[in-house]
Formats: sequence, C-alpha cells, structure tokens
Amino acid sequence: MAGIGASSLGAIQIPGSPSGRLESFPVQGTFSRQPSPKPTPAIDRGLWITRRAIRRQLAAMPHDLFLIRLIHHATRRSFPGERLWTATQLLKPATVRFLRVRNREGCDVYIWPYAEDHNSGYILLDLDQTAPSVLETMWANGHEPCVVLQTSPGHLQAWIHISTLPLQPTMATAIGKHLARVYGGDSASTDWRHLGRLAGFTNQKSERRTGNGYAPWVKIVQARAGLARGGEALLQSVMIMPGPAGTERSSHGAISRYQSDRPAPRSQAAPLSMDAAKAKEIYQCWMQRWRISERFTQPDWSIVDLWIARKLLSQGMLAEHVQDVLRLASPHFPRRHTDPDDYLRRTVAVARARSLSLSQRSPVFREKCCARML
Repeated sequence: MAGIGASSLGAIQIPGSPSGRLESFPVQGTFSRQPSPKPTPAIDRGLWITRRAIRRQLAAMPHDLFLIRLIHHATRRSFPGERLWTATQLLKPATVRFLRVRNREGCDVYIWPYAEDHNSGYILLDLDQTAPSVLETMWANGHEPCVVLQTSPGHLQAWIHISTLPLQPTMATAIGKHLARVYGGDSASTDWRHLGRLAGFTNQKSERRTGNGYAPWVKIVQARAGLARGGEALLQSVMIMPGPAGTERSSHGAISRYQSDRPAPRSQAAPLSMDAAKAKEIYQCWMQRWRISERFTQPDWSIVDLWIARKLLSQGMLAEHVQDVLRLASPHFPRRHTDPDDYLRRTVAVARARSLSLSQRSPVFREKCCARML
C-alpha cells in the first residue's frame, strides 16, 4: 500500500499527489455516496459485505482523512506504520483486501477521524455492559450518535458528532468523560483521540469469542450523518465546568477570553483594511496551494474560512485584516449567516485560540504580513 502512509501526524503524504510532497488539508471534505455494487461471481461476497459496512460507517461520519491503526491482539503490537486514508481510498477493493488479510492474521482494525493535534468533533463513547435502552435515552437527551457499532454481543461503541469545528484535546476529553458518566460508558476510553473499531471486521479479543470459538463481527446498529441536537449545549456545559486551580479549563475558555476582549462590531462606514482584489488574491492563493476545488466537490466553506484564518494569524496578520479577507473573498459570503460580523469574529477567535504563538511575533512582522503572499 505504498504512497498512503504518513511519517508523522503533522505531515500527510496525500495519496496520488503528483508532486509527492507532504501536504496537510484544512477542510472536512465530503464524498459522494454511491450504492455498493452487488456481489458477482467476480467479486468475493465477504469483500462485498465488508465494503458495504465500511461505506455505511464512513457515510455517517464524513471527514477528509481517517487514521487507521492495526493492533495484533495476541502481541498487542501495532502493525508497522499508521496510515491516513481518504474515504475513497479506504473503500477500494485492494485496500479492503489488505485490511481483511491483516484482520484474519489477528489484527483488530481501528479508525479515528484525523484532525492533526485536535479532535475532529467526533466523540467516542464505549458502552460496554450498558442496557440497550441507553440509546433511547441518548436520543431523548439530544445526544444521538451518528454511528452505533456492536463490537461483540452486549458491547456497543457510539460516535457522537458534537461540532463541525475541530476541538482542543482538553475540551474533547472533558466531553467524553461527561458522556461516559451520564450513560455508564467506559471512563478509560474517553481521551480525545481514542480509537474506535471499523465495521465489517472481526473483534479478535479472545474473551469476546463466541461459544463455538469464532471471533464476532463488528456490526452497524445505527448509522446516520448529522450533528447531535444537544452538541452546542454540551460544549457550553463543559466551558463552564470548574477546572483545577491554576490551569486552563479548555480551549473554549481561551476563545471566550478573546471574545470578551474583542473590539466593537465594525461600523457600516468603517474602511476596510484592503481592497477586494487583494483579499481574493490571498484567499485564492491558499485555495490553490491546498487544491481545495480539485479535491472537494462541495467544500464546507466555514471550515475553509477557519483554516485560512488560522494560517494568516499564524503568519502574523492582524485579526481585523483576517476578517476582511474572509468578508471580501470567502465564496458566496455571507451565505446563510444572519449576523456576518459575529460569524467573522467567532471564526477568527477560534483560529486565534489555536495560534497562540502569534503573540510572540513582533508588531513589524504582523504589519508586513498583511501584504505577504506565501
């Protein structure tokens, strides 16, 4: 499977890249949902069943890149290398065959929606030894999962889509622990980058084997794409939870500080920091460098805005100038935003919270970066 590995979590070799360069993609992409081909004599039935299960899981938790880890149950050793796959690559027959062979050799197959050093907005809840009615309770509370897996009889895993924006590790971990307490989940499986199982493969744990000695299949119980209705309330509740004295509570605490210090909304008559042509030149530069239009047929422009804002802030551009770039150059802006100024401030606040090193830059550097093209 050459060309699909990553040597580090911060640098991704994009499969099929003509340049072969290390690139990182800023936007949660979408992929077209196509019907699985029916098995034919030329298509192994087991392969078809596994691909269908993978397709259902990925369709319910859309993302641009997924980290796949193979861990041999008997030795507890990871298969060499951690691979990053797009949904399209993960569904290729050759890829599925590779994973099925490793699974038959005793490796458990795990997946994580990749977001560099952040959580992608998906929270994993391990519901071992919980009553089946817990799913109804979660739906009633607005914490409905996008994916529920039966990892073995009586054991469930649930992915809950909380946010379309990446979350700081402390925030994601706090939400995971909170949900585990509420629904009786495994508190040891609540860290922000905990791996979940991939549907369509067998659970190799010896204690999970059936009475006849077979490894149970990881099956999909529920699969539906969408944010949990109570996701925003969860974020707010974790924001106000008291943390240890002298420590930061969460990234959203940092965001709140920036929002409290933010300037008053821009007046309708206030001059912009640059003209529209310059703003579009900056925005399009990053669009072309990241090849957004080529790789995503329907990009989430709010996510693109966030990552461009983060990049410009990390290069020293002033927050008000970043807002102007988004205001003048973001496609179809203001789109459906009822309060465009508030949207711009929130986007820059989130990006700024993830670029705290900006404060160490010199004022001269920040001013020069307004006209700098990278």
